[in-house]
Amino acid sequence: MTQAKEFKDVTGQNNNHKDHQGEVEMLRVVACIDGSRAAPAVCDYAAWASKHMETPMTLLHVLDEERYPTEPDLAGSIGLGSREQLMDELAELDRKRSKLALEHGHHMLDEAERRVKEQGTGDVIKRQRHGDLTESLLALESQTRLLVMGLHGESSSDRDIHVGSQLETVIRSVHRPILLVPDEYEQPKSAMLAFDGSATAFKGVELLAGSPVLKEMPIHLVMIGADTNDRWEQLKKAEKMLGDLGSDITLAIRAGDVEPTLHAYQEEHDIDILVMGAYGHSRIRQFLVGSTTTTMLKTAKKPLVILR
Repeated sequence: MTQAKEFKDVTGQNNNHKDHQGEVEMLRVVACIDGSRAAPAVCDYAAWASKHMETPMTLLHVLDEERYPTEPDLAGSIGLGSREQLMDELAELDRKRSKLALEHGHHMLDEAERRVKEQGTGDVIKRQRHGDLTESLLALESQTRLLVMGLHGESSSDRDIHVGSQLETVIRSVHRPILLVPDEYEQPKSAMLAFDGSATAFKGVELLAGSPVLKEMPIHLVMIGADTNDRWEQLKKAEKMLGDLGSDITLAIRAGDVEPTLHAYQEEHDIDILVMGAYGHSRIRQFLVGSTTTTMLKTAKKPLVILR
């Protein structure tokens, strides 16, 4: 991986903000802002999370360097009939496109800041970076308490909805809780954790217990399978681990196929957030690119929290 590039705020300052004692600032909710239809909802969910978790916010815009290179490389275009003047003009056009895209990003960040401040979010920092999204998020990982991203990418439309193309890479790389949000905002009031009693499932419970993202929010712990004493004991152990969150915990065991049964339970109880653990490449890959789950992500109307 290449070395992370320096972040800039919209006035061109670097991102090494410290307080008057030289201490690095506290963990933040990081909201990824882009030109997608989900961007307003990303702002709204991030504002909710910032207030709910009592955590300051960073608004982040990353300009894809492959689409908007700072210094175009036209070496691969040199061939029969090439003209140096035309190459220079093409390079200058690419530079202008990058400059305009950066300016557009500044405007998006300004609008995002206005939107979240209208909702009562006070401590907001704006960041912009020219480079790779995953590298940018990894560079901010030590400063991140929760990452907020839209489920759907910039190429989505009403007729053709696309899951964000970089989601899988981000989820497999960034070891922080990720809130993936649909295009429309609805204030979360309850959550559900799919639980199977495995060691990784208990790891998810441990992560959830140590995070303020769902504090004091009703939480359903749901297992799919046979109704046995062993499973109830596992659920009760998980419930005890979540005791410090101050949440009303509901335990449930349901028979059936995992995915449709979980979704049926979520709809039956009108649960706002589905919490999932992400611990291995194979599970993440199945979750994000399996045919059934990809369809679910495309049509999701409620947010998901991915635990890492």
